Amino acid sequence: MTDQNNVYEMNKMTPKQIRRLVKIGLAILLTIVAIIVFASSMYVVKEGEYKVVRQFGEVVDIKDEPGLKFRIPMLQSVTTLPKKKLVYDVMEREINTLDKKRMIIDNYAIWQITDPSSMIANARTEIGAESRMGEFIFSVIRSELGAMNYDEIINEEGGTRGDLSETVTERVNVLLERDNYGIQVDDIRIKRTDLPEENEQSVFNRMISERESQAQQYLSQGEAEKSRITANADRDVTEMLSKANAEAEEIRAEGEQEAAEMYNEAFSQDEEFYQIYRTLESYKQTIDDETTIILPQGSPYTDLLLGYFE
Repeated sequence: MTDQNNVYEMNKMTPKQIRRLVKIGLAILLTIVAIIVFASSMYVVKEGEYKVVRQFGEVVDIKDEPGLKFRIPMLQSVTTLPKKKLVYDVMEREINTLDKKRMIIDNYAIWQITDPSSMIANARTEIGAESRMGEFIFSVIRSELGAMNYDEIINEEGGTRGDLSETVTERVNVLLERDNYGIQVDDIRIKRTDLPEENEQSVFNRMISERESQAQQYLSQGEAEKSRITANADRDVTEMLSKANAEAEEIRAEGEQEAAEMYNEAFSQDEEFYQIYRTLESYKQTIDDETTIILPQGSPYTDLLLGYFE
């Protein structure tokens, strides 16, 4: 019933009204299309990225300033490339050292795109740029480490890795610039240096033997130094004791001389007292707890013991 009413109403409309209705519909449709086209022509450039505008497959513009940008809809397409620094984990490879040791090198690189146009023209994609960079890194590292012995490479105390990283980074950048790849390597670092499994045990045994030999050498040097120090100390002690004993003997002789002079001076004043003193001193040397003394009557000892004093 409703459809019939609508048909009836349309039949009652004049041609002018119908044309007007059609124009309104077309205007609405064109407006919607214009909005869609306008919206599709806009794109946003964010911090840390490049926007590459292509037309028929060719690069026509590159935007790197953040903000709202426009393109020609249907004709131009937009792709994104990173502007920030990237980390590339280089595939581990095997090399030979100067002393004919086989090593597995695992390293990584910090890099960034500096010229998107050159990168796209010569490497095509980000993956392609990493592939070429990886080949250059391996070539340079193989050349540098091939001129070094195995012990020099793994010896952290030698500090060779820092210099090696700088050298490799510089040489790789020269190659990338030569071929105009539009990328730059900021740093290349070796994460790990390993031996092939079949060589590990023999090298480890040799390293253990070398360390034990070095340790024994250090112990021998330490014992020799200990003996030298001990001998010097003993000599110094002997010299000090000899000097001290000599000084003590000299002091003792001087003291005995002074004592004798004092005794002589004192005894010369009372000879009888001196005789008693000498007798008592002799008792100290001859009498102890087990001594039996037989003295004749009238002897000086008997008189002293019995208390006969004149």
